[in-house]
Amino acid sequence: MSDTPTLSSALLDKAVDEFSKLPGIGRKTALRLVLHLLKLEPSAVDTFAQSLTNLCHDVHYCHQCHNISDTDLCAICSNPLRDGTQVCVVENFQDVMALEATTQYHGLYHVLGGVISPMDGISPSDLEIESLVERVHQGGVEEVILALSSTMEGDTTNFYIYRRLQDVHDLKITTLARGISINDELQYTDEVTLGRSLVNRVPFSF
Repeated sequence: MSDTPTLSSALLDKAVDEFSKLPGIGRKTALRLVLHLLKLEPSAVDTFAQSLTNLCHDVHYCHQCHNISDTDLCAICSNPLRDGTQVCVVENFQDVMALEATTQYHGLYHVLGGVISPMDGISPSDLEIESLVERVHQGGVEEVILALSSTMEGDTTNFYIYRRLQDVHDLKITTLARGISINDELQYTDEVTLGRSLVNRVPFSF
């Protein structure tokens, strides 16, 4: 049985259905959001809708680090003040935001797009690992920082990347200091702990 009553408007019902497809949004929450939009000026709703359309059609992924970007090369990769000798490997865009919020890191990133997880059918070929290896072999990278979540999948991915890069001459491979609790997701770690873990990173070992 539905947790919301039958709606009097087919248009309203359709909008609620679409909002409830979003992660973590049930029909009751979707109804509240839709009713809020109905209270706004039509121009405000048009702006909101247009921003979603632009996001879907115009968003790019940086060709170097695979971060979400408005251009082919993201603002971080194109910033001449960033340290190009350091590449911090993260799982997703949210992790980039979390690390940037610490203000402790001034290098570049490489977004994998996930972690190795055989149970979920995610293999190394499904991630941006080969592009990371190619990027390192092109030269200029002196340190790869493995900043994946301290979970079994994150550690497996760390180990796989380490094995792929361990023979690169004069390459330092480090990981975050274990101020982050086991099984904690990086994006949910507080900024102080995350910043200290980044500053006090240690050589990767297994």
